[in-house]
Amino acid sequence: MPLPVSRALEKLGRDISFARRRRQMTQSMLAERIGVSVVTVRRMEDGNPSIALQTLARALHVFGELERLNQLMDSSEDAIGLVLMDEKLPQRVRTPKPRKDSGAL
Repeated sequence: MPLPVSRALEKLGRDISFARRRRQMTQSMLAERIGVSVVTVRRMEDGNPSIALQTLARALHVFGELERLNQLMDSSEDAIGLVLMDEKLPQRVRTPKPRKDSGAL
């Protein structure tokens, strides 16, 4: 796994741990609310890459932060994708010529 990905997962796990503790929740309480085992919560907080995305999403929901996941890859905010699309725009747009073979008898 690339080091930046590993670091990002570890940071996400730490942030989830902070959010849980700030809300005075035990790992057991969080596990019950998101429907997983305490071991899964520990692995999530450790940044384990095998944690299912739905588990992370449910944890975000419990913390009231699900909207952040919704905004994660918002296509209107994809600067690189928008630049690449703009580079492929035609210089001019022409109306299509009528076809001789329109299918009418």
